Formats: sequence, C-alpha cells, structure tokens
Amino acid sequence: TPKMLTRKIKLWDINAHITCRLCNGYLIDATTVTECLHTFCRSCLVKYLEENNTCPTCRIVIHQSHPLQYIGHDRTMQDIVYKLVPGLQEAEMKKQREFYHKLGMEVPGDIKGETCSTKQHLDSHRNGETKTDENLNKETSEEKQEEDNDYHRSDEQVSICLECNSSKLRGLKRKWIRCSAQATVLHLKKFIAKKLNLSSFNELDILCNEEILGKDHTLKFVVVTRWRFKKAPLLLHYRPKMDLL
Repeated sequence: TPKMLTRKIKLWDINAHITCRLCNGYLIDATTVTECLHTFCRSCLVKYLEENNTCPTCRIVIHQSHPLQYIGHDRTMQDIVYKLVPGLQEAEMKKQREFYHKLGMEVPGDIKGETCSTKQHLDSHRNGETKTDENLNKETSEEKQEEDNDYHRSDEQVSICLECNSSKLRGLKRKWIRCSAQATVLHLKKFIAKKLNLSSFNELDILCNEEILGKDHTLKFVVVTRWRFKKAPLLLHYRPKMDLL
C-alpha cells in the first residue's frame, strides 16, 4: 500500500545534494555547470570563475577563456531546495528586501510582489476576515491574469543601448530600449535577430566591455557583474558570432 511505501528521510541525509561546495550553505540562485552538471550558488560560482576556469568540484575545464558562458540558472534545483528547507525562501526574500532598502534602491517587482502578497494575507487575518477556498481561488485567478497582462512592467527595469560594432551588420534604428532586469541575453539576441531579419539568433554574439555574454545571463546579472557603479544606460555591443577555439 502507499502508506507502507512512505519513508521519512532526514534533511541531514540529503544536505550534500542541496548545498553549495563553495560556501557550504544551501543553494541560493542555483547555477549549474553545463559541462559536468555540478551545481553551486550563482554568486559563489561567478566569484570563483573570475580567477579560475575549472569546476570547483571535479576540476574539469569548463572553458579555457569564457567559462561564464557555460553555466546556467537551474530553476528546478532551486525549487527543490526551497521546498525541502523550511523558511529558506522567505529568509532569502527578506535579505534581498533589506539589501535594496539599505542601498536606497527600489525593491524589484518580484520581491515587492512577494511582500504585498504576504501583507494582504496577514491583514485579512488581523481584520477577522475568513475567506473560502472558492474566493481565494477566484482572487488568485484574477491576480494571475493581472500579472500576465503586466508584461513584466512591474519588474526592476534596465535601460540599454545596443550598438553594432561590425561592418557586416547594420545598426538598429532604435538602439535605446528599456526592459525587465529578468530578461536574458538570449531575449536580446532574438530581439536583434528579428529587427535585422536574420535567419537565426544563433548568428549573434552580444558583448559587454568587450567580453562575450552567455545566453542565460540575466540583464540584472550583467549589470551587477559587468557594469558595476557605472551610469545608465547599460552599453552592449552585438556582432556576428565568432566560433571560439
């Protein structure tokens, strides 16, 4: 029977599979090396790869010159960690909100949305309101529809200037754009390819400070790691793809 097959497992027994080998803490913003599939916290791995090009666990060479292009956000692993470790996601959200408040910066939309949702839930209990499952499902559905129609406008925004640095491609008529900080380099490649009527977005490289950016990098990640303390807009260049040996 299903009851007989159920077996409890202590969190301690699986810690080795959901912790970062660099900081020994639970994975936050889990990022996986595509070459060997070992996973680390994104901030830990990026910092490590600033001076190394091998995997911290197995020492396999990720890439001789551009290892950051061969790592990617592992959403599935992060979801697993948050579900297994009680209170970890809430604690991380709180730290992020405190970080932005400390710097006097606007809290990004996704974190702000989490705060508002929690506040509304607490307020309803304080006011003695009891909502049925039907009403809750209706409100959730309406909120979901509102989010879908928002097109990420409530996200933290990034101003970008897209410049062409190759004579083989033409420049964009409108090179100044503003979009969600959660958009990735891949989104920009598709946008440029569509504007230039290219057959495939894979024909493009996008660079920041003359360094090729990985397709899975979010614009927020690029701003934090490649555009530190520089004034907006974020200046990116595009060119025909060059095969790296």
